Amino acid sequence: MSVEKVVIERKITLVSGVAIIVGTIIGSGIFISPTGVFVYAESIGASLLIWALSGFVSALGALCYAELGTLITRSGGDYAYLLVAFGPLAAFLCLWITLVIGRPTILAISAITFSTYAIKPFFPDCEPPDDAVRLLAALCLCFITAVNCISVNWALRVQNIFTAAKLFALAVIIAFGLYSMATEGVDNFEDMWTGSYSVQSISLAAYSGLYSFGGWNILNMVTEELQDPYRNLPRAIWIAVPIVTIVYVLVNAAYFVVLTKQEILSSLATAVLFGNKMFASVAWIIPIFVALSTFGSINGVILTSARLYAIGAEEHHLPSIFALVHISKKSPVPSLIISCLLALIMLFWRDIFFLINISSNAYWLCITACIAALFWLRRTQPSMHRPIRVNLAIPIVFFAFCCFLVFIPLVTEFWDFLLGIALILSGIPIYYLCIFWQQKPQWLTKASKMVERLSQILFVTAFPDKEE
Repeated sequence: MSVEKVVIERKITLVSGVAIIVGTIIGSGIFISPTGVFVYAESIGASLLIWALSGFVSALGALCYAELGTLITRSGGDYAYLLVAFGPLAAFLCLWITLVIGRPTILAISAITFSTYAIKPFFPDCEPPDDAVRLLAALCLCFITAVNCISVNWALRVQNIFTAAKLFALAVIIAFGLYSMATEGVDNFEDMWTGSYSVQSISLAAYSGLYSFGGWNILNMVTEELQDPYRNLPRAIWIAVPIVTIVYVLVNAAYFVVLTKQEILSSLATAVLFGNKMFASVAWIIPIFVALSTFGSINGVILTSARLYAIGAEEHHLPSIFALVHISKKSPVPSLIISCLLALIMLFWRDIFFLINISSNAYWLCITACIAALFWLRRTQPSMHRPIRVNLAIPIVFFAFCCFLVFIPLVTEFWDFLLGIALILSGIPIYYLCIFWQQKPQWLTKASKMVERLSQILFVTAFPDKEE
């Protein structure tokens, strides 16, 4: 009797890959706070230009990651690239900050945004109760985690469906913007280039724009599950990033056609103001659009986060239970559940925007390190097989932008910047104590093995076999 191998299958097609990227990038931001760019630029023309340039810069980064992703075809994204280029300590620090702050914060914020706007139609004249918002956010996280545990195919279908739904929602906004342009004119575009052009203002506006494109490198986290990664990884990136850029520019243009400068600056919920003005009695449809959008983003982040942690466990940088895969479902169930639990813990943190400042800086620091890894690998391992090799000017330009984004908080959020660096560096003693130190007490080794065996029995999992 032959025994079926336990392997993570390549189920992500080109279409699903595009949906993961688009669905993760387009979250709540484009519906809620294009104000973040406009409040600093104070100019319609400059705002639209910054949105377009943010997409262009993200495309440069995506090209760099296409080279890295086809050079190192292992799942894990930033972690895998830093591991190959700079060794285990650098890779662990990236994994550490992602595990502790990065991904749980993103999931918590997205879940809270989802629940806030899902409940909003039931509380038209006031803010939804905070406890109800957080309870629904927790239910949302648990539901999406359950879907990912039960079936990878279901998770991919959810991603495809909700990506299509959010693109439809944005298409509706764009269509009504064009309708308003045709019927009401473009009076709001008079003096569209009048604004603030100081270095600090443009820098902060660009930072907000680039932050809204976060997620363009998400597919690199699941390269081992992508069909024909040498072809489909760069194709998915090159299709998805331009789609998002075009959509972002057109949606912002629609906002500016319908809303005055004063209205946009009066509230972060730009799409809600747009809906109240254009849809009147059916304005509740905008909160539903936002809920659909964030639901898809949560699914994409959970799907990829679990794979990142599983790769870390394979390298013995995380407890072994993160690497366990369900025998029949082929999904990393323990890793998915732990990802959900960490996000649920973040729901109890009331000042969630403080965590955003820390995690966003760590995010760009990891990306900067990965571009440095690209340079290093070109110099030290020039003979490695590179299906894609981008022009050297592209990573140089993108590296300069990354450095710019990393060091902006030194001026704007100095103490948050220092705390973020401290959190990253706190991983160094953790690394030497838990990973580098091999001669651990016997009782600790036995306890680890007991947890591992219990997880195998409880979740019907095993360690995946390596593909030949």
